Amino acid sequence: MNAELVPQILVAGVGNTWMKDDAFGSEVVKSLLETEVPDGVSVLDFGTGGLDLAYELMRGYNSMILVDVSRQGGDPGTLYVMDPDPAEIKVIGDGEVVNPHGMDPHTVLRFVKTIGGWPGRVVVVACEPAVVEEHGLGMSPEVEAAVERGVKLVQDTVEELRAEGFKAAEEEAAKAKGKAEATG
Repeated sequence: MNAELVPQILVAGVGNTWMKDDAFGSEVVKSLLETEVPDGVSVLDFGTGGLDLAYELMRGYNSMILVDVSRQGGDPGTLYVMDPDPAEIKVIGDGEVVNPHGMDPHTVLRFVKTIGGWPGRVVVVACEPAVVEEHGLGMSPEVEAAVERGVKLVQDTVEELRAEGFKAAEEEAAKAKGKAEATG
């Protein structure tokens, strides 16, 4: 397939490895990097570097999978797949102060939307944490056990996004070919 038709997908692990279960995103990404990653898929650990993630998104990805912890009320180790609605992500208003050292994933998405770099479809793969409020290394047993399932869930989501991306690229190429034939 033509290289320019390969969907560009960013898998972004976020979290603080010094805050127990908040290391989930980093651990999933570390495990993913030990596997074969399809063409067009970038797997990066951003840790707590939200501004770095925002700048990376500016490269023009077709979609992003954000891997993190999220308190949704389930049992620790429960995995969630969430599709944030871009219409519900508010841009950063004039005069609103954003701390570049405290850019959580929601703020990153607000920043990226404000500057026009929204990466197409955004999917959040998250794990219900047990402990993230205290400093320390090592995840709870429930979250540690969820890492392997998280890797599989991210891999499945990558394949879904690739299929969507290939279909969209082929439709776009067919439209462009039709326009060229109509004008030529």
